Amino acid sequence: MDRLDAMSLLLEVIDSGSFSAAGRRVGMPLATVSRRISDLERHLQTRLLARTSRKVALTEAGRSYVVACRRILESVDEAERAAAGEYATPKGELILTAPIVFGRLHVLPVVTQFLSAYPDINIRVMFADRLVDLVDDHVDVAVRIGALPDSNLVARSIGAIRPIACASRDYLDVHGRPTVPDELRQHEIVAFEGALSARDWGFQNSDTHVVVKLSPRLIVNTAEAAVDAAIAGAGITRVLSYQVADAVRAGKLELILRPFEPASWPVSLVHASQGLMPQKLRAFMDFAAPRLRARLDAMG
Repeated sequence: MDRLDAMSLLLEVIDSGSFSAAGRRVGMPLATVSRRISDLERHLQTRLLARTSRKVALTEAGRSYVVACRRILESVDEAERAAAGEYATPKGELILTAPIVFGRLHVLPVVTQFLSAYPDINIRVMFADRLVDLVDDHVDVAVRIGALPDSNLVARSIGAIRPIACASRDYLDVHGRPTVPDELRQHEIVAFEGALSARDWGFQNSDTHVVVKLSPRLIVNTAEAAVDAAIAGAGITRVLSYQVADAVRAGKLELILRPFEPASWPVSLVHASQGLMPQKLRAFMDFAAPRLRARLDAMG
């Protein structure tokens, strides 16, 4: 029995949730998957999985064994990458994740420039507004917006963004420009249900955080839709500064309540802590960080 192969197969079963799903992912018959896991359990003289008709669950011994398997396989993978020269020259595949709108507007242009500069590196980009786990999802680097929790991740700051309120000039000319946050209650509100609360908008008044509870006329689930509705004159919306920068620059939207804007949110490039950093990752960090910082600085 090849124990490394058995470990890999066990992780496939756990990550996919069942023997049959693991078999489909690795191109192996269900009976073979089941037999190899049973062989591993016999070798270890302990039961790793509690099997039911619908799913598999780790036993107590299985939980500790899976943690060790991940660590061992990651060490083997790192050794193979070092032997292949991935730590010596920038080459290979780099997996990147970023929030959807920020990724499309700012990360993707930098990625295309990077690909031109480094022909031996390929990049797979995952745009997602959920928090992607770098280790479990095998991601090399992520763009994170907001305060970072304490973790084993290594972060490099590339700037900041802020929540801003805005509306079309036509709307404001007709309905008036609010001068304090409380006046928003008298206005038509277009709310973005995502990174920001749809109904509770926070503002900063000197050293006091103020929350205005609103009843939006329109609630949408993407920032692009909120911006489009505001441009069309549907009311006041609040999104993140990078999501509306082009529309403000073009004069389609006007910022309001600037003295009451809440604190900025940090933007960071993060990667998993490692003893050795592959050159493909180091090259991307050194290339992307100043360019993304310049793009954020340009938004003011």
